[in-house]
Amino acid sequence: MIRIENLTKHYKKLQALRGINLHVREGELFAYLGPNGSGKTTTIKILTGLARSTSGDAYLHGFHIEKETLKAKRQCGLVSQTINLDHELTVYENLDIHGRLFHMPSRERKARIGELLEYVEIHDRRDSPVKQLSGGMKRRVMVARALMHMPRILFLDEPTVGLDPTIRRRIWSLIKKIQQNGSTIFLTTHYIEEAEFLAQRVAFLDEGQVVAVDQPQHLMSQFGAWALDEIANGEMETTYFKSREEANRYIQAQEGGFALRRVNLEDVFLSLTGKRVQPT
Repeated sequence: MIRIENLTKHYKKLQALRGINLHVREGELFAYLGPNGSGKTTTIKILTGLARSTSGDAYLHGFHIEKETLKAKRQCGLVSQTINLDHELTVYENLDIHGRLFHMPSRERKARIGELLEYVEIHDRRDSPVKQLSGGMKRRVMVARALMHMPRILFLDEPTVGLDPTIRRRIWSLIKKIQQNGSTIFLTTHYIEEAEFLAQRVAFLDEGQVVAVDQPQHLMSQFGAWALDEIANGEMETTYFKSREEANRYIQAQEGGFALRRVNLEDVFLSLTGKRVQPT
């Protein structure tokens, strides 16, 4: 559904993307992970037609994003990092304008808006100005707006940034529901647990290059099941174990403070890049 071939992007002296190659399958929930400045948002801007690549090719459902821009853009919806709704308009009016931009007939727009407001569970706020909504509700309105024209692909760029854990998990449930209804989802996030919970496959991006692509469990299993963090010489050191029993035997033979936990995707990323993914 998404095909990226040797994609590069230069900003004067900065090389933001360095030959990205990726394929995302139809109906897949794909997470794109990396620290600030790694090139995640640049990739999404190119894939959604908001920026042009320096070289390489990108296709959405077979349409070249730069040679067949309008056809390609009709295949996707975008939920950006920033809340870019019109805060003076109502929830209904924000969705209606989006439908008009995609030349949806009046009857179809009205039906689709009603359906989506029920879908994201904010039908009772249809006539509320956006400025009166909570952060979590605004995110749900943005998701509904992105789905107005029934795109095959949904791009989610940090969709839960700044939300409290309870609202974040509610958005997770909505994302899973969207995928289960057949959409292909391309997700960027700084929340490692978000990618672990949602994604079928993940790609790690570092300094404009993809350094690994695989299923989360496959990546984590290379390290074992358990991680033991300890402070040594003023720095954190992590040792990995296949079983909890093996980790406990190690702890009993040592002195000092330890923190035993499950291996996670951040361990994979640290091993690959020596960096840590940090929420913004």
